[in-house]
Amino acid sequence: MSKRNWVAENYYSKDFEWDELRQEVENDPSLQYHLLPYTKVDSGNQDDVQDSEAWDKFHARHSTGKFFTALDFDCFFHSCLGNRVITLAWPIERRYLLKEFPELASCKDFSKVLEVGCGNGSTALPILREKESTILYACDCSTEALERAKEIINADNSISTKHRFHSFQCDFSTLGFPMWLACNTCRGSFLEKQFLGFPGEDNCKIDINSPSCSEENKCCIGGVDFITLIFTLSAVPLDRMPTAITQCFSILKPGGLLLFRDYGLYDMTMLRFEPAQRVGYREYLRSDGTRSYFFCLNSVRNLMSAVGFTELELEYCCVKSVNRRSGKIMRRVWVHGKFQKPICD
Repeated sequence: MSKRNWVAENYYSKDFEWDELRQEVENDPSLQYHLLPYTKVDSGNQDDVQDSEAWDKFHARHSTGKFFTALDFDCFFHSCLGNRVITLAWPIERRYLLKEFPELASCKDFSKVLEVGCGNGSTALPILREKESTILYACDCSTEALERAKEIINADNSISTKHRFHSFQCDFSTLGFPMWLACNTCRGSFLEKQFLGFPGEDNCKIDINSPSCSEENKCCIGGVDFITLIFTLSAVPLDRMPTAITQCFSILKPGGLLLFRDYGLYDMTMLRFEPAQRVGYREYLRSDGTRSYFFCLNSVRNLMSAVGFTELELEYCCVKSVNRRSGKIMRRVWVHGKFQKPICD
């Protein structure tokens, strides 16, 4: 199969209207606890350690990477549109990604992409395969996730893919991004230079295969052209989200894009949480210790605009799925967004 002949071309995002689902949920007495205010108790820095440990255990349990999440909804389900049912194949990578974010395929040569929260590498693979000059940096708070991602990338037949993939451990919501991505000089100068789509040299250059290079030589890669936040921000505690988005803004070159996709308000998985699993307003803790927040459009819009991003696209993706085993129809809701760091005149 050609790399451009993605299974995800049968992906639909408007199977139902979000407002109709909202009315249904808000009028259902059994679901009212999801709508109630919530007073969160400050647990200090304890959440930081627990979050990383929970994701380590999660990826250790699912060492093959073949687990179902909203990211790869077509793993176990059919996608429905009216009376049509399209059977989707098992993807090891997120094959809808380049259809939803074609900028990753049409970008200039040698563009730098940072995948924040890379998990098992299912986003990295299609990006690296699509454009042979793209350089991809991938981070995750979980060392187990990074090991799985490396295994998937190393299993790919292309030597070029391996050489253009660079992973590192990072919790961007607490410690921020390392200086070798963009040093303080570069971050400050982004207001005057580094225009996306125009030729130019990075302020600093390093051998990223040398982990101590940035500390010894005080240099960096000059920032990135794209950042992908694909089902990552929802795993960050709500009170740390503004810091996380500020960090993304700081290392993105002017004109660069932040590509966003995450759980939407009233998604099926939200409505399955029990009252005892609430840890905040629209924020829940799974039984395995991992957390999830469910976004409305305004919550995403406010986070992005507060740090200076320009909104290009922002909408709900509403998809009906059918469980192959039970035949039950499920309504999935995700938020899709594209945001640009303004270009200075």
